[in-house]
Amino acid sequence: MANEQSIGQFDPKPLSIHDETQWKDWLIKPFSERPHFKLSGQTLHISQLLVRVLGVPLDVDQYYNDLLEFSSLPEYGITILDDKRLDRTIDPQKFQHAQELVQTASQQNLSINRLIAFADGKRLLPKHSHPAIHRGLRTALIKTLHTFQEQEQLGFQADTFRRVWIDIVKWTANHAIPMLDDISVEERMPHILWYGDASKSQQYFLIYLCYIGCDVVTVHPGGVDVLEWFPDKSYVQTFPERDDEEVPFPTEKRQRKATVAYRASQEMDRVLHNEQSSLYKPWQFREYTPKAITLRTTYDEAFLMTKERAFVRPNFHVENGEVHIPSVFVKIQGVSKDRKEYWDRLHDIVALEPSLLVQKFPFSKTITSDFRYHYQHALDRSGKLSPKKMRQAHYWQYKHLAEGLQQGLAEIIRDVCQDPKFAKQGSDTDEDVKVFLFTQAMHIPDEMMRMLQQFDYSQAVPKLVLYNNEQNGTLSRHDAALLRILSKMGIDVFLYNPPGHNDIEPHLDDELFDVHWLEDVVFDQAFKEPSFLKKMTWGMKKFTR
Repeated sequence: MANEQSIGQFDPKPLSIHDETQWKDWLIKPFSERPHFKLSGQTLHISQLLVRVLGVPLDVDQYYNDLLEFSSLPEYGITILDDKRLDRTIDPQKFQHAQELVQTASQQNLSINRLIAFADGKRLLPKHSHPAIHRGLRTALIKTLHTFQEQEQLGFQADTFRRVWIDIVKWTANHAIPMLDDISVEERMPHILWYGDASKSQQYFLIYLCYIGCDVVTVHPGGVDVLEWFPDKSYVQTFPERDDEEVPFPTEKRQRKATVAYRASQEMDRVLHNEQSSLYKPWQFREYTPKAITLRTTYDEAFLMTKERAFVRPNFHVENGEVHIPSVFVKIQGVSKDRKEYWDRLHDIVALEPSLLVQKFPFSKTITSDFRYHYQHALDRSGKLSPKKMRQAHYWQYKHLAEGLQQGLAEIIRDVCQDPKFAKQGSDTDEDVKVFLFTQAMHIPDEMMRMLQQFDYSQAVPKLVLYNNEQNGTLSRHDAALLRILSKMGIDVFLYNPPGHNDIEPHLDDELFDVHWLEDVVFDQAFKEPSFLKKMTWGMKKFTR
């Protein structure tokens, strides 16, 4: 092989990997023992290891012990990086120059080549004594900036560019250069293991390291693919379980061991009660996020469908930590000529468990507190609500709930505020609507929260029945906001309006619910209580509100 200094550039090509054993074997081997290795002119063709490890196996303790042992073996030569290990220090003058360049890029709409030229002039780009590494750093940065422009709609004018650019500058100096100074270019590139969540800046820094030619393994016990949109092919190793507890990278071995019987039980559960089996055990999806699929039904179908368990309804499916729940959201205008059938159907829905009947309006609290500050401080860098920030805030009143329900509710609130489908009022802006929905979401009535706590996502779907004859108050905008949120959680909503008047129509997008008109429009139609015999049949079910 030619002298190191005769190598002018690297041409990394991802290895084709088939299993876990193979990629760990490749990690030990130098370039010369990997495929595609050759020197053509001044270009050194090398094979690169790109791996994503998602989720955890059934034996979690053994998983973390193996991870610790793997990362500690000297033959692998692994550098562990995560959010806590990144060095965030930066020279003040370099920071100032980086800030100025971001402003220039935004104002002058710089091309990537001009941006690189400006950065070079301000001495922001790393230098290296080896010509191939020196050139590779610039080539990798150009590719990373191209990826940024492809992913971010506004390119260098996006709000995220400032943070991404400054972080890449500082982490290149603090991590990439020291790692590259410690290698022999003909033998290997740095081996990096990224653990856990990654911010947008961290994702782009990892992409930068991939483009340089480093071997990069990302590990996320919760199953999040932090390099999902990285353009180059990589091997994905997926385990069946998810560990969402944000466990730090292990520093010592765990002593707790799973018994043979426990492992067998877990394996049996995995086979019999997997996401596609339809043999769901109680609360199997308690850690999943509910995603409502609002069904379009006829009047008769709505009553048939609401009696069915979620998993037998059309389009029910589970994937990627989400339970897609077919649900019903109907408004029934007027009263049918067959009064007995009308009341029997209404009573039958209320008799189903869990259900809640509302006859007095408004049923929600009118919140006068200004939650705009809380809303703005709960946003992440992409401008969306962060479930994590919401759950950590002092105003989050749901901390007593199970972890899965808290997370699911926080993600639903984020989704609703991102896509409100809720009417503005007066001079409201888009943000005003989002703040309004956010505020109401933080004040869900206790009886409705109890109904959500009873919701085993694959089983009986809760029913919220609202009887609005306009004699017991008026359904408010605050009520409509709660209906938007609760229906998004996957519950069935039946709204009765005997006079046939608008109540939720001024507030909710009409694509969110079905409207069924019955034969008679009746004013002052009092709610008819079920007969004593019916109540006895239902086990003395208590009607609420």
